[in-house]
Amino acid sequence: MTLSLFDQFMSPTLLGVPLILAAMVLPWALLPTPTTRWLGNRMLTLQGWFINRFTQQLLLPLNLAGHKWATILTSLMIFLITINMLGLLPYTFTPTTQLSLNMGLAVPMWLATVIIGMRNQPTHSLAHLLPEGTPTLLIPVLIIIETISLFIRPLALGVRLTANLTAGHLLIQLIATAVFVLLPLMPTIALLTSVLLFLLTLLEVAVAMIQAYVFVLLLSLYLQENV
Repeated sequence: MTLSLFDQFMSPTLLGVPLILAAMVLPWALLPTPTTRWLGNRMLTLQGWFINRFTQQLLLPLNLAGHKWATILTSLMIFLITINMLGLLPYTFTPTTQLSLNMGLAVPMWLATVIIGMRNQPTHSLAHLLPEGTPTLLIPVLIIIETISLFIRPLALGVRLTANLTAGHLLIQLIATAVFVLLPLMPTIALLTSVLLFLLTLLEVAVAMIQAYVFVLLLSLYLQENV
């Protein structure tokens, strides 16, 4: 039973080729592309409105130097939302349940913000390691603690996204299995459990969008400290 629960998180393969590559490329093919017409369709209008609103909210606390990251952060947000949402469909695979993929997204982005801060304003960036007014005896301890917290940031980004999506998928599978088992034995209880499953699915849809937003939002906050 334990193995069957976690089988859904194994990367599927076809003829020895990992299908995680197809799962990562497919979301971009589903997005509507702009046309040369003066007026686009409803999907293009909705997509443009969403991207504009998200970019405005994301870049609000950043200065002009941070606005160069608008394309990268917005593309990452759309990519994560699309993958998370498609992973809720039956018989699909969610690449963002893999810690390796999430760390592969978190570490380079976090490292880029740190390098930008060290290159443009090294004094200000290093000042984050020691709060102002710290007693002399606590200076070595606080520097060590702040350095550890700095290097934990990408790990926290990757683990947060992986843990939330994995926990949601496991809950959905457990409750769906309970409904399947209880249906011939206790139909009333199975019906109530199905309602719970439906509500949990709606919650997972919200979690899929919120976790993608939190991932990009925290990256923008790290960028704000270094630009």
